[in-house]
Amino acid sequence: MALRGGRGWARLASALRGGAAPGRGGSSGQRDGGLGGDTSQYRDLRAALRKIIDKEINPFVDKWEEEGQFPAHKVFKTLGQAGFLGVDKPTEYGGMGLDFSYNIAVAEELGSIRCGGIPMAIGVQAGMATPALTRFGSDELKKQFLAPTIAGDFVACLGISEAGAGSDVANIKTTAVRKGNEYIINGGKMWTTSGCQADWMCLLANTSEGPPHRNKSLICLPMNLPGVHVAKKIDKLGMRSSDTAQIFFEDVRVPSKNLIGEEGKGFTYQMLQFQEERLWGVATVLTPLETIIQETIDYTRQRKVFDQSVLHHQAVHFRLAELATEVELLRSLLYRTVALYVEGNDVTKFASMAKLKAGRLAREVSDSCLQFWGGMGFTSEVLVSRFYSCRDTEENGFEKRF
Repeated sequence: MALRGGRGWARLASALRGGAAPGRGGSSGQRDGGLGGDTSQYRDLRAALRKIIDKEINPFVDKWEEEGQFPAHKVFKTLGQAGFLGVDKPTEYGGMGLDFSYNIAVAEELGSIRCGGIPMAIGVQAGMATPALTRFGSDELKKQFLAPTIAGDFVACLGISEAGAGSDVANIKTTAVRKGNEYIINGGKMWTTSGCQADWMCLLANTSEGPPHRNKSLICLPMNLPGVHVAKKIDKLGMRSSDTAQIFFEDVRVPSKNLIGEEGKGFTYQMLQFQEERLWGVATVLTPLETIIQETIDYTRQRKVFDQSVLHHQAVHFRLAELATEVELLRSLLYRTVALYVEGNDVTKFASMAKLKAGRLAREVSDSCLQFWGGMGFTSEVLVSRFYSCRDTEENGFEKRF
């Protein structure tokens, strides 16, 4: 399919940034390819979310980072009541019914949260555990799992990665054997974001012994079933406020009606989910990167070395300018990719490029800026220190959380 992202990209970029979009009048903002919606709707959406972040999340981030877990049910209920967990989900299940570009606007604003773990967990809830269910699940499954997830009544997690199968999804060993009207599940999952608090898991498991790309299925797995064991909460270097679990399954019986879509199509469904996950991850990293650069500029302007502000040393000034340019280029790639995606194009290549660049830039920005803070950069009082501890998880796929 031809890539048609020229004018569409420009319009979407202007709308997401809250500027005046060229060549269109106001509209209802309904599902229209994301390129003709009312600019004020993007702006109002982000402003409403920022109020929640400033009041309900950021004042408590330091405490949650120290404790190693944020109260997902409480935070998600607040976000769900305001509609932010189902921006691009169907209205009949409690969503707003807008297109994916609005989801990206939300993701970018979530970058205002003063840590990486909470935006990541929200991303799992809103854009990683639910796209396949939304697209391929039965009406019964959507009512049972999707609707309460959008409302914030359920916490969702995604069960993909295993101890020996992280990036190599085809190598997973967890099995779901069909017996009568049930699947019997055995195996385990690793790096599961929100696994300690989740009410249900979007589980990828082998449902046959066929070829590895055609023997897998996605199943909605309630986490309170007998045989589901949360082995431990993993103590991590970064992303501390997001609980990450190791989970085992021992003869877990799940109704066969909990299958998402067709049996054997799980690998394909999951690859489709990954496209939205990658774009979400890129969007959430933009704001903290900009914030770190700006806070570094402010600090180096007033910090003096050899009777001159650090900022006015050319090497520092040039490096910060270079990093700011790289962030803006990443944003342009993201907006172009999203514009293509909402028009129905295959964006596998561009989404992968954006994820690669975002991960590397997270490392480069945090590493470079930390040096300019001197000793202060290694304290927990500044954002660059917190982001620095997350940089390796960012570069390796925004954490091995599946």
